[in-house]
Amino acid sequence: MSSAVTSVPYLDLTTEFSELQEEWLEAIRATGQSGAFILGPNVKAFEAEIASYVGVKHAVSVANGTDALVLSLRALGIGPGDEVITSPYTFYATSEAVNVVGATPVFADILPDDYTLDPASVKSLVGDKTRAIIPVHIFGCPANMDVIKSIADEHNLAVVEDCAQAFGASVGGAKVGGLGDAGCFSFYPTKVLGCYGDGGIITTDRDDVAEHLLRLRNHGATAPFMHSEVGYNSRLDEIQAAVLRIKLRTIDEAVAGRQAVASAYAGRLAGKVLALPDQPDWGGHAYNLYTVRLKDRDRCRQRLGDNQIGSSLCYPKPLHLQEVYSELGYQPGSLPVAEHASTEALSLPIYPGMPESHIDRVCEVLLQS
Repeated sequence: MSSAVTSVPYLDLTTEFSELQEEWLEAIRATGQSGAFILGPNVKAFEAEIASYVGVKHAVSVANGTDALVLSLRALGIGPGDEVITSPYTFYATSEAVNVVGATPVFADILPDDYTLDPASVKSLVGDKTRAIIPVHIFGCPANMDVIKSIADEHNLAVVEDCAQAFGASVGGAKVGGLGDAGCFSFYPTKVLGCYGDGGIITTDRDDVAEHLLRLRNHGATAPFMHSEVGYNSRLDEIQAAVLRIKLRTIDEAVAGRQAVASAYAGRLAGKVLALPDQPDWGGHAYNLYTVRLKDRDRCRQRLGDNQIGSSLCYPKPLHLQEVYSELGYQPGSLPVAEHASTEALSLPIYPGMPESHIDRVCEVLLQS
């Protein structure tokens, strides 16, 4: 008699919710009783707690991670005629934000081992129209910020960190989000720190940027019904702020839980016919995703699916080759490292508290010939 197949979800948020639901439901009740639903006390407290955690003076919450990028670029004065260097190997929102403010994305290649921006490629692309660099801490792995910042300083460029997948990651002991002019976080439910809906925040040490962001997120308002510029309706609501405050209290344990799963994977998969995610010398990986590289990636993914094991292709086509950027003139071979990664990378299940038996099952099926 055959045993039942072990189903392994790509991400399991149900256990976390069951552990938090009583406290979360109480937070909803308290919010309803307070009558403050937008830009209320939970939002203010959460912003202060995030600023303290990241190690910056200011944190300005917004509606989502995409808005965090858009508003940061606006607050830094980047717009039509400007160019922003960023990665082609990331979620579309990174470059989309550049287009939204009227600027042009310029794509640099990535490093082969950790998927972050290649500083040498970035340096080669700096031109007269370059105004900013957006390094992406992809999959939770911090970019080489020391070198990227030195390039930015040499050419007087702004640095906007895309930290959407990297809450809790660090560079030289300092948290990502506090290493450039602005750090942009997403609280989409699948992120290291996720809410039960959409949410985002921008961290910065710059008083002028923070002041501008506070106007931009609230219709460009300087006072009730008084507007100095065209802004956005981009505000984190009280209920999301309340649940995020609850989850922030144990975020270091959550990151450690992800790192433990990554270590377990590495122990089982090291030396096998695949490349494991790199842990760079310059920082600590938060492992929002655990992404390996396989020459027969698509066949392996099919096998995982056939065995009821979740996985994700992040990202099957780099941004510079997508239809939306056809007018920029990139061709296959323009950014070979990113293009090659897109044919081999596969993200495996990872989340805090993932059972050892599930890790075993993923590795067993992945390594089948």
